[in-house]
Amino acid sequence: MADNPNEIKVNFPAHLQGGAYANNMLVTHTREEFVMDFSLIVPPSGTVTARVITSPGHMKRIISALQENVKKYEARFGTIIQADELKGPIEFNA
Repeated sequence: MADNPNEIKVNFPAHLQGGAYANNMLVTHTREEFVMDFSLIVPPSGTVTARVITSPGHMKRIISALQENVKKYEARFGTIIQADELKGPIEFNA
């Protein structure tokens, strides 16, 4: 057990340490959950690289953390230019 009772040790599996690259994200939700599908789109096709499912309350914390980190990034490196949205439908093959 951790020395600090408020400390949580998190295992980071080796197969996840390289991360997953995504240049697109689709968000859907139900009353209980938000689903974020991250995908790599390279025309003429794309592949889902990761799916994250979370609660609405945690989604608000994720958004807050992302906004804070974008502000820090822009303060250090300059304004981020938002990428254009993809044109046309994106279809998922299940």
